[in-house]
Amino acid sequence: MKLSKAEIYDLMYSYKDYEAEAKELMHILAERVRSGGNALLDVACGTGEHIIHLKQNYQIEGLDLSADQLSEARRKNPEIPFHELDMTDFDLGKQFDAVVCLFSAIGYAKTPASCQRAIDCMARHLKPGGVLAIEPWFTPEQCQPNTPHLIEFESDDLKIARVNTSFVDGRISWFDLHYLVGTPEGTQHFMSHHELGLFTLDEMRAMLEKANLVVSYDEEGLTGRGLWIGERSNTL
Repeated sequence: MKLSKAEIYDLMYSYKDYEAEAKELMHILAERVRSGGNALLDVACGTGEHIIHLKQNYQIEGLDLSADQLSEARRKNPEIPFHELDMTDFDLGKQFDAVVCLFSAIGYAKTPASCQRAIDCMARHLKPGGVLAIEPWFTPEQCQPNTPHLIEFESDDLKIARVNTSFVDGRISWFDLHYLVGTPEGTQHFMSHHELGLFTLDEMRAMLEKANLVVSYDEEGLTGRGLWIGERSNTL
């Protein structure tokens, strides 16, 4: 049994209710989008789990920097256009009624300057009356450094354990995810390094406002991590 890292990623998050999150997101967008269409761009779409549900109501496209995750997203959604691009520097030559960036992926922008570029890119891809929705990473106050974490997945012929300890260096949270993957052929270990920026609520609001969006914040959001909403004026 040979699993790709993207397949292991999906197994680690198999507890996550992507369908419920997509339904809540569609409800939020239905209340706010005023551009008259149903084109949606999923930025940092990962393995395309949200897209499975969002594509039922939207003409959707996905964008991500990871070729491995995009390969899995394409397998699940062969009819959907996907783009292997950096969220801080992309131009698709078109605009959308909604642009979303979920599961705290905006944290990978790392610095305020890079995060501003990502938000500017996403805002430029909005039609007048369109809506940008961003699920944030933790704020500096919410982050809990020096905390160990464990996620497990188990089936008859597959056992996976993912262990990490979270650290903070200035305004960057970082961690090494250590995976143990046990199959009938043996046990494999690999590690992946992650760094995410810690942005305050005031910083996020200011970045969205700088992109000429009307900004609101939902403290609960889709998963309890909050949700930033940026609405583009109909008159632009």
